[in-house]
Amino acid sequence: MIHFPAGHAHRGRIARRMMSALCALAFLSAGAAQSAPAAQPLSGSKKTIETAGTAIAIAMPLVAAGITIRKHDRVGLAQLATETLLTVGTAYALKNIVRERRPDGSDFQSFPSDTTALSASGSSYLWGRYGWQYGLPAFAATQFVSYSRIQADKHHWYDTLASSALAAGYGYILTTPFKERYNVSTGLTATPDSVYVRMSYQW
Repeated sequence: MIHFPAGHAHRGRIARRMMSALCALAFLSAGAAQSAPAAQPLSGSKKTIETAGTAIAIAMPLVAAGITIRKHDRVGLAQLATETLLTVGTAYALKNIVRERRPDGSDFQSFPSDTTALSASGSSYLWGRYGWQYGLPAFAATQFVSYSRIQADKHHWYDTLASSALAAGYGYILTTPFKERYNVSTGLTATPDSVYVRMSYQW
């Protein structure tokens, strides 16, 4: 009869217990994976819409910044940066507090939509700072972003609505209307026979 040292037997028992624990963990993980619905792959058209919506969301604050820089509006640039940071930051914080499952079941990051928040911060700023002429097209673009997130099953409709409400709230508090500076100069020229008044505008 062959006798194994006590140390080998002890290590064998530990190995068997570890194997049992790993098997149990694998079983539980498999059960959890089966209980959560797997995200279905999007069709080609839906994927294209989702990609376009994400691109618009990223572009919106950049476009708003470009318009602001073109107008030499340093105050507006600070307002845009503050509003964007607060809107996206609040959306991200709520996302990790609420922990709502996405419609596709992929994770618990549904409420609110940070992608919509990024776009809505830019459109809300443009409307509040420069008026509906800039805000209306930006608002329409943000609505497309919201639609792209819903049709991709990444968010519920109220997730995107909450993000737009956040942006509108911060925009109302932080954004002030822009007052255009008119570069008008005047001058007076006198000659022995007449007097001339000169007015010019610098574009």
